[in-house]
Amino acid sequence: MREIREPTSKFIKIRCPKCKNEQIIFGKASTEIKCLVCGKQLAVPSGGKSKIKARVLEVLD
Repeated sequence: MREIREPTSKFIKIRCPKCKNEQIIFGKASTEIKCLVCGKQLAVPSGGKSKIKARVLEVLD
């Protein structure tokens, strides 16, 4: 019988430091993520996990 592993990637709820907009992003995003309201850069890819430049509010399962 095979063991099924749980994924290590998660979705993250973050808040933009400029306009306080909250949005949900993928923790291992492969593209640059900008705020949907003001356009400020919130996360950049770094090979594996994204480098987050905003306040993390919650990690969603």
